[in-house]
Order: sequence, then structure tokens, then C-alpha cells
Amino acid sequence: MRSLLFVPGDSPRKLEKGLSSGADALILDLEDSVALDRKAEARSTTLAFLGRVEPQAPRPRLLVRVNALESGLIDADLDVVMAGRPDAIMLPKAEGGASIIHLDAKLAVREALHGLPDGHTRIVAIATETAASLFVAGTYAGSSARLAGLTWGAEDLSVELGAETNRDAQGAFTAPFSFARNLCLAAASAATVQPIDTVFIDFRDEPGLRREAEEARRDGFTAKMAIHPGQVAAINAVFTPTPAAIASAEAVVAAFAANPGAGVIGIAGVMFDRPHLERAKRLLARARAAGVDHQ
Repeated sequence: MRSLLFVPGDSPRKLEKGLSSGADALILDLEDSVALDRKAEARSTTLAFLGRVEPQAPRPRLLVRVNALESGLIDADLDVVMAGRPDAIMLPKAEGGASIIHLDAKLAVREALHGLPDGHTRIVAIATETAASLFVAGTYAGSSARLAGLTWGAEDLSVELGAETNRDAQGAFTAPFSFARNLCLAAASAATVQPIDTVFIDFRDEPGLRREAEEARRDGFTAKMAIHPGQVAAINAVFTPTPAAIASAEAVVAAFAANPGAGVIGIAGVMFDRPHLERAKRLLARARAAGVDHQ
């Protein structure tokens, strides 16, 4: 996944629009974008959408962002939407591996009830929305085989911290939120799951979105969430390896394949070692997933 687009779960029109956005994944939202008195309607609308779209091919991956474990609403969410066979559940306000273990148990029960294979439903967690979550970011590794990705959020965290803003005058994240971002990236790497960058809320500012996505890719994130269909194309472009990057990675892989016992390889006057080989393999895997592998 390169792009994950949030879509309110109570809006059939926006759900349909999301299908044509080009996003690799849709996040069908039952949490922040749905008012409390519309939660039941959002569940039924989301279930109907899942029931119609899940059997289709090709289609974007279908995630459902449920309400938090402490909300008192998550069981009602799962009781309805799991019948629609979502690809993954997005867990907001996650607090480390214990939260993932808790959700894993809930999913296992409902998979059995709906005749789904054990482990069918993956988990993507939002890992930085509470202050407590920052202290347990290193506990995701080994928590569940379902865990597929970690992402982070600045809006809920800014409220909990009492911050006046989470960005400076130039639009960059201030120190507490850069810290949360870095923790998410490290936590995802430690858990060997996909690191997914947070949303860029000014959906009319495409240069700003591209700049932030490029910085995220530079640092190790491999995807970014979107709040508007108009953001998807830019995100996909940034997180799709370029032909030049693919060619460079292929050259590294080929050089090591030709010299399997080498620890270091020289290519055009530049030295590459085994970490470069692993990086090249990961880039080629992302290219294949994006459908741009040209071998």
C-alpha cells in the first residue's frame, strides 16, 4: 500500500467516490468522522459497502477504522462489520502490544462466528494518539501475526498534550510531534511491519503534501494516509519507485548475485555493502507491488 484514503463510513456518496480515487486502500471510518448519533447508521452503511465491494477484483484494500478499545463502542463496530470480511481493522489510540493482543482476541472470535479463516483480518494501529502510547511504542514486536502496519497521528495527541499547535510557522511538525513520528517509524521497523505516515490536513496544498510525503519516504515510511481523494495521486507518485531508482536497485541486486560471497561491491566507482542490497530488494518489492517492475 502506498496511499490509504479515509472515507466516512456513514456516507454512501463518499464511499463510492473513494473507489474511483486510485487509492491503494480505503479506510472506512467509524470513529472521528462519524458523530455519536450516527454510529449505528455508519456501521450498516459500511457493512453494505463491504458486502458489495469485497468480492470484486481488482479493488482497493478495505480497512475499517473502529472506535478505540476504551470507547465502549468497538464491540458493536466489530459485531457488524466483520460480517463484511474487511481486509484489516485500523485501531485508533493504540497503546502498544497489549492493545494489539486485545484486538486480536476480539477478531479471532468474530472470524470463527463468520466462517473466516483464522488470521484473515489484519491490524493497522495508530500508535501515537495518546501520551501513554509513546512510552510503549517498542512493545508491538511479536504482539500478533495480524499486525501489518503502524501509523501515527498528531491531532488527538496535540489535544492530550495541551499543545496550542502541532506545526510551526513553516508548517513543519514541532518537536513533540516529530518525536512521535520518529517513534512510530522505529516501532514499525522493530516489529517488521509497514510504516505509514500520517495525514496532511491542508488538502488544497499539493506542494506541501508532496514535500511532506517525500520527507517521509526519505526517512523510511513507505505509505501515507489521505483525507481527500485529491491527495491520492500525489501520494502514489511519491511512494512509487522511479525508473531510475528501480534500475539502480536492479544493478545492486545483479552485482551481488554475480558475486555471492562478496560483502562489498563496487558499481561505477561507488561501494555498496549488504545493507544496500537489502534496501535494493525492498525497493524492488515495492515497485512490484505498485505494478511498475520492468524486468
